[in-house]
Amino acid sequence: MTAPTLQQLAPAGHDFAADPYPVHAALRAKGPVHRVLVPGSGECWLVVAWDAARAVLTDPRLRNDIRYSSSWRTDGGHALGRNMLQSDPPEHTRLRRLVAGHFTPGRIAALRPGIEAVAAELLAALPRRGTADLVSQYALPLPVTVICDLLGVPAADRTVFHTWSNELVMPTSPQAAATASIELTAYLTGLTARKATTPDGTLLSDLAAAGSGLGTEELLGMAFLLLVAGHETTVDLISGTVHALLSHPAQLALLHSDPSLVPAAVEESLRYHSPVHSTAFRFAAEPLDLAGTRIAAGDAVQVSLAAASRDPRHFPDPDRFDITRRPQGHLGFGHGLHHCLGAPLARAEAAVALRLLIRERRVMTFATDPAHLEWRSGTLLRGLAGLPVSFGP
Repeated sequence: MTAPTLQQLAPAGHDFAADPYPVHAALRAKGPVHRVLVPGSGECWLVVAWDAARAVLTDPRLRNDIRYSSSWRTDGGHALGRNMLQSDPPEHTRLRRLVAGHFTPGRIAALRPGIEAVAAELLAALPRRGTADLVSQYALPLPVTVICDLLGVPAADRTVFHTWSNELVMPTSPQAAATASIELTAYLTGLTARKATTPDGTLLSDLAAAGSGLGTEELLGMAFLLLVAGHETTVDLISGTVHALLSHPAQLALLHSDPSLVPAAVEESLRYHSPVHSTAFRFAAEPLDLAGTRIAAGDAVQVSLAAASRDPRHFPDPDRFDITRRPQGHLGFGHGLHHCLGAPLARAEAAVALRLLIRERRVMTFATDPAHLEWRSGTLLRGLAGLPVSFGP
């Protein structure tokens, strides 16, 4: 019997993308691990409880390499090269070490003035009174500009790059995703080849250099992962944080009265909205017991970071957005060996974006009924397609 999708588990008429949390809560009440169908990917074991999630994310018997999957037949899972997300130690360790130094807190602190300059320029283009789409006019161009500057993607290519990227992480159709994969692969192949022959001091240029230690497929995979992961999740973090604040006016007022709470607001948003909704699949290298559920060798396991970060056994009153909360242990950036490498950059971008926004546009409200907002979700990510807001009295 085929397992149900999460949408099929939702009450009739309920929009799972807009509000997945009641479904998560119902599953969690029945147990920490459930068999579900992920459209386009097949069946897997979904982990929805915090304790079990932490255990999965540190269990060496669960591998990220698709070749451990019982359904694996070809290298089709690596259409955009071999990358850290699809690798295990020692390969993962080697790949991560090549770029980890570029994402340390010290390096990110040095980038902060540039982030602030980009955010200020974007804000200056927004009306002081009137409406704007905070996604397309602010939350999106900020991280796209920052990561493309860091890696060395030409300004003229950034719009089409984001179109490909967005299609891959939140596909509109299998055909569109396949086309985006082919076109982005061709683009990154050409871009890294140019960086190898004409170094320009950017991160991609350094990685494309002959002495970097990366093979052709690894270079392609690294370029893809850094560029896509380096902005998609941050777009959703910034817009999701603003959405949460507008939905909770008392919390927005508290932030206005005490801007030092901006970092705490970002952390609470990571827990409350979880832009990275679920992890990539892990595959059991051997039979194992997971929180009382028997997992066969080759079975796929996925952790719902969103569900785990609203587990009431770890976060009291988890459905309440509270920027004074100290949500230690939230799984917004994952956990363990695959904890998000770009977490310091995402935190810095979100904090800068939020701090400048509430300072420069003190009066801000939804410009449409929030119930009519479109939430896009894919296998891994969830975020707003747009966020119309009104500025001024």
